Amino acid sequence: MSLSSTETQLMQQQFTGVFEAQLLQELSQVGKFMEVEAGTVLMHAGGYIRSVPILLSGSIKILRSDADGREALLYYLGAKDSCAMSLTCCLNHKQSEITAIVDEKSKLILVPIDKIEEWMGKYRSWKQYVFSTYQQRFDDLLVAIDQIAFHKLDERLLLLLKRKSEQYNCQVFNVTHEELGNELATSREVISRLLKQLEKMGKVKLARNRIELL
Repeated sequence: MSLSSTETQLMQQQFTGVFEAQLLQELSQVGKFMEVEAGTVLMHAGGYIRSVPILLSGSIKILRSDADGREALLYYLGAKDSCAMSLTCCLNHKQSEITAIVDEKSKLILVPIDKIEEWMGKYRSWKQYVFSTYQQRFDDLLVAIDQIAFHKLDERLLLLLKRKSEQYNCQVFNVTHEELGNELATSREVISRLLKQLEKMGKVKLARNRIELL
């Protein structure tokens, strides 16, 4: 089912000048538009990926789980982004190794799996987009590794809050201590203790399920 005129217009606002006109037209014909609420799980680890999301607006967080079910944040997706892990799984017909959760209400287009490889040889702009996506996500993973290797947990927490502030484009955002703990692969109690320390240092201001970055 093709996109509606409103959905096509939204897609063109984001990708005119990025994709060729013919690719935009084909994307509007085969893409599936979705509007999803915060907290929606788009992709589970271990599942097979049938389509690749391209984000038009909002935010999606990509998490990696261990054998015990503990999760760690890998990176965020924002407007115009796609997920390199999804692209890799589609092209190699592999099971997903990540979990994708909608972080704030988002609008996205799902691209059918059979079009991913076809467009690589058909459209230069699509090939550039895919390679750029791989590069961006690789850079994100390097940042995540650097934080784990070279920063203490309180520094990583502050960096995560700054990252969320940039992602949401605001200084005040709603997030639970448990969510932050999951993203940093630690406990809610540890996060609560570190946030109180940061508040005493004048870095943040805390309220119930809300944090203000000062």
